[in-house]
Amino acid sequence: MLRKITLIIGVYCSILSCNQQTRSAEKEGDSRPTNNLIDETSPYLLQHAYNPVNWNAWNDRALEEAKKQNKLIVISIGYSACHWCHVMEKESFENDSVAKLMNTRFVNIKVDREERPDVDQVYVNAVTLMTGSAGWPLNVIALPDGRPVFGGTYFTKDDWLNVLNQTSSLYETDPQKVISFAEKLTEGVKRSDLIELNSKETPFEEVPLKNIISKLKTGLDYELGGQKNAPKFPMPSHLSFALRYATQFMDSELMNYLTTTLNKMANGGIYDQVGGGFSRYSVDEKWHVPHFEKMLYDNAQLVSVYAQAYKLTKNERYKIIVSETLSFINEQMISPEGAFYSSLDADSQNTDNELEEGVYYTWTKEELKQHLNEDYELFKDYYNVNENGFWEKEQYILYKTKSDEEFTKIHAVTLQSLQTKVKHWKNLLSAKRNTRKAPRLDDKILTSWNALMIKAYLEAYTALENKEYLEIALKNARFIRDKQLQPDGQLMHSYKSGSSTIDGFSEDYAQVISAYIDLYQSTLDRSWLNLAKDLMDYSIKHFLNKKNSMFYFTSDEVTNLIARKIELFDNVLPASNSVQAINLYELGHYYYNESYSKLAKQMLSNVNDDIEASPAAFTNWLKLYLNYAKPFYEVAISGSEAGHKLKELNSAYVPNIIVAGAIKDDNLPLLINKFTETTTLIYVCVNGTCKMPVKQINEALKMIKNE
Repeated sequence: MLRKITLIIGVYCSILSCNQQTRSAEKEGDSRPTNNLIDETSPYLLQHAYNPVNWNAWNDRALEEAKKQNKLIVISIGYSACHWCHVMEKESFENDSVAKLMNTRFVNIKVDREERPDVDQVYVNAVTLMTGSAGWPLNVIALPDGRPVFGGTYFTKDDWLNVLNQTSSLYETDPQKVISFAEKLTEGVKRSDLIELNSKETPFEEVPLKNIISKLKTGLDYELGGQKNAPKFPMPSHLSFALRYATQFMDSELMNYLTTTLNKMANGGIYDQVGGGFSRYSVDEKWHVPHFEKMLYDNAQLVSVYAQAYKLTKNERYKIIVSETLSFINEQMISPEGAFYSSLDADSQNTDNELEEGVYYTWTKEELKQHLNEDYELFKDYYNVNENGFWEKEQYILYKTKSDEEFTKIHAVTLQSLQTKVKHWKNLLSAKRNTRKAPRLDDKILTSWNALMIKAYLEAYTALENKEYLEIALKNARFIRDKQLQPDGQLMHSYKSGSSTIDGFSEDYAQVISAYIDLYQSTLDRSWLNLAKDLMDYSIKHFLNKKNSMFYFTSDEVTNLIARKIELFDNVLPASNSVQAINLYELGHYYYNESYSKLAKQMLSNVNDDIEASPAAFTNWLKLYLNYAKPFYEVAISGSEAGHKLKELNSAYVPNIIVAGAIKDDNLPLLINKFTETTTLIYVCVNGTCKMPVKQINEALKMIKNE
């Protein structure tokens, strides 16, 4: 159970409102005359390498320098695709007078939140405790030892100068006041996600689960999809859980919500109607105007959701979304080594060579008329080149409000001819768009996000039966194994320009383990399952808090953070602990490992009260809850035709199973004594107890679905 805390910090306001006399920066020397980011690999840090601010990366040297000089630290956190990060850079960090003040009074550290999610977690937590919310850019002022004393998000230049002057002056004139505040705040950061071991028996049953779902439903937008209000994030974990729950409990209300969300997103401006792929979020309720950056993790998870939905519904629109999004990934986000880049920027250069948000993706009426000629009128109605699709500055975002079937009835065209035209329009506009200056690419490679992409390609492979998708997944899985996995069993988090850097976090281990389990279930290659188990054992040794049975985000070898955090909440990305709990559950079944199984259940028990209180923050945890509330099956396929049978099984949407198989005798506990030379048999089992084997997949599916 999450320990509730109350943190009352009155000193925070006085930091901003104090009447201390500010000092003149011009009178002080600058002992740090250089910007130290030029040798970094992060594209975000390199974007700041020529700022007049004397930036450092997050490292022990910079932290020791702050202690040595007894200077406050500016910790500025962002990411390459962040629009408002670029705005603050232009207004403040490229300004000589701001830089002089920062260089004189502070040690300045720039952090790529994607490269260092551990640092980001700590200071997001601190700013949330101070202000009630946080976002990026995140700007924190900390004591020389890293304990935070002030924080916020975007600041105008004048506001930022005021913050710098007042905090540094207060630290000089009344340091104990600042230190006292930092002590309270740091204690709050340390206690904010403390988890107590839940020692009572927790029944994960249908009745309490239905009550949880009733509460979850109150936050859903049944008309427009997604969560209520704006901005709207896709939240793939929510959608994947909704699909599973609606299927297993035959909940038509939740299924209608899910399909509404998938349809509205696919038709909206959040989806790139020309080139495929999803932007990070929509600024409005109807999915029209996106925040234009494209993140690898969003597209990976959404491919998985749409592929799962296609398996269940056979909706051709979902198949198209999967294909187009993976085409976008293949064309723009894959390195020659088979690894996936992180993101595309929201901003790109306009005709005046200035960075402008969304200019790569939007169109004027004049451009569309010129490119489409006689098709313009039909195109205009199809994509709402009107008041519905208007954005700003005579720009339109392509935005569908009718299904193809509805559109054909209005315009008296056949579905086939319309789809042919749409394909032609996309090819034409894509070629025209490619003449524009493309958004900047963040080409660092993150292990956890790459693992999500493996899972996406595997879902697409099993749904669409495109073998190329399997080959791409395998190439990436080998990249992680050969480049990011070290001889001692440690994973690295980041890769760029031939170098693996930064010790892996719990999210890296969790997502790679999950991806390798899925890879085994798609190929029956035992090496991937065995590697998943090895990574789990390493995680337990170096990340597990044995007092509360939860995984720290950082390993036991990290020493330069003020707090060792535990990631609990499923957000745009699922929490590393929820992913690990599911991994433990599945590996426990594969290997008949009772310690894995007990740990998985204990982890879920620890957050049970919090799930009941705030289910929207625990949707990936709720998938594990379903494994206990409803029957969960082990399906073993053994015999010479195991591979063929596996493809047939995987093409169906069956979320409450794990699959094992082999074309010869295998010592995996689920497969022992199940192989015969003459016949391929399918066993449906629960906790190792199997029903009579069958020969056809449809017979096995009947056993599973007749719960």
